[in-house]
Amino acid sequence: MTVDVRELADLGPADRTAFFDRDAGIDAISDDVREIVDRVHEEGDVAVREFTSEFDDVELGNIEITDACERAYDDLEDDVREAIETAADNVREFHEAQLPEDWRREFGPGRELGRRFRPIERVGVYVPGGSAAYPSSAIMGVVPAVVAGVDHVAVVTPPADELNPVMLAAIHVAGADAVYSVGGAQAIAGLAYGTESITRVQKIVGPGNKWVTAAKAAVRGDVEIDFLAGPSEVVVVADETADSDLVAAELVAQAEHDPNASVVAVTDDADTADAVAAAVDEQTEAREREDVIRGALDNDASGVLLARSMSEAILFTEEYAPEHLSIIADDEESILERIDSAGSVFLGPNTPVAAGDYASGTNHVLPTNGGARVTGGLSVETFLRSTTVQRLSATGLADIGDTITALADAEGLEAHAESVRRRIEDSENDV
Repeated sequence: MTVDVRELADLGPADRTAFFDRDAGIDAISDDVREIVDRVHEEGDVAVREFTSEFDDVELGNIEITDACERAYDDLEDDVREAIETAADNVREFHEAQLPEDWRREFGPGRELGRRFRPIERVGVYVPGGSAAYPSSAIMGVVPAVVAGVDHVAVVTPPADELNPVMLAAIHVAGADAVYSVGGAQAIAGLAYGTESITRVQKIVGPGNKWVTAAKAAVRGDVEIDFLAGPSEVVVVADETADSDLVAAELVAQAEHDPNASVVAVTDDADTADAVAAAVDEQTEAREREDVIRGALDNDASGVLLARSMSEAILFTEEYAPEHLSIIADDEESILERIDSAGSVFLGPNTPVAAGDYASGTNHVLPTNGGARVTGGLSVETFLRSTTVQRLSATGLADIGDTITALADAEGLEAHAESVRRRIEDSENDV
C-alpha cells in the first residue's frame, strides 16, 4: 500500500466528515454493554466471574491482586525498575506543580471571598493490560490521583493466565491502594456500583477499548468519569524545514496502537508532503506491527495532506482538535499560538510523542474524537473538587444589600430578600 498525498482544499464532504466527526464506535455495542453493566450491578462478583470467563477465557481466583503487585516489583530486573521509578518521578513532579492553593481575599469592604480544594475520596483507574504490558497507563492514571490526595485509588486491569509483572510493578510504584484483576465493561460496572470484592468509587478514569468506553458511557450519572476516549490520534504540522523521516516516524508510531487510529500529517510544502508519504511506506515495512500500522494508514481519517498555506493547515488542525499535536516547523511557537484545541502538544524535532507517552512528565490520558475542543487531559484537577468560601461583615452585606433584595424581589423570592433585610435591620438596631 502506498500513502497518497491529498490536497486539503479538494477534500469533499465525506472526507471532511471522516476527519472531523470521529467517534469511539460504541453505539453498535451499547445494548450488550448495558446488559453486562446491569448484571454486575445486580449480581456482583458472580457476574464479574462469569463475564471474565466468557470474554477473557480466564477463571478468576482472587479478584483482588494488590499483593501480587508488590511481589512483582521486588522481582523486577534493576534496569526495568529504574525506568518505572524514573517515569513515575517525572510524572509526579509535573503533577505536583499543578496543585492549586486555597485562597481568600477582600473584594470590597467587608466582603471576603475565596476557594478551597479537596480531593475526591475514592477513584478507580482502568489500566489496559492482560497479557500485554502497559506500565505507562498505570503511572499516568494513578500518580495524579495520589498527588491530589485521593484516599483510595483502585486499579482494574484485565486478567490473564500470567499477568505481566512490569505492569503490576508499575501499579505498585504509582501508589495504588487496591488492584483488581478484572477488565472490560464488567470492570467499569464493578467500580461504579461495587461488588463483594470491589470497592465502589466516585469517579472512573483511564483509557480502554470500545467496551470500556461504552461502559463508562452507561454508568455516567451514577459515577463520574473523565471522558469517552476513542482510538489514538496524532496530527503533525510540518513546514519545508521539517525532516520528513521524523514526521513519518510520528505517524507510524501512533498507527502502531490500533488499526482504527487516526494519523495525519499536514504541510504547506509539496516536496515535504511527498517525502513524508514515501518515508511512511519505507518505515512501515520495517515495523513488527506492520499489519496494524497499515490498517491505521488506510483509515479514512488518516493521511498526508497538502495545504495551500500554513494558515490553511492551522485551520484544519484547530477543527480536527487532535489528541496529540506535533509541530515540526521553523517557528513552532507562532503556530502553537494559533491552535487552541489539542490534548497535548509536542514542539520541535526533538520532542517525539512517545516522550509524553512514557516519561517526560505530562499525562498521556487525553481527549480524542474532538474532545480537546472542550476539555483537557487527565490532571490533578481531575481528582479535586473546589468549594467557594465567603464571609461578609455587616458593612459588606449592607454594601450589596439593595442589589440582593432587588434581584430577589424581581424573581419573586421574597424570603430570600427578607433573609437579607432582617440582618441589615438587626445591624442598624445594634448601632
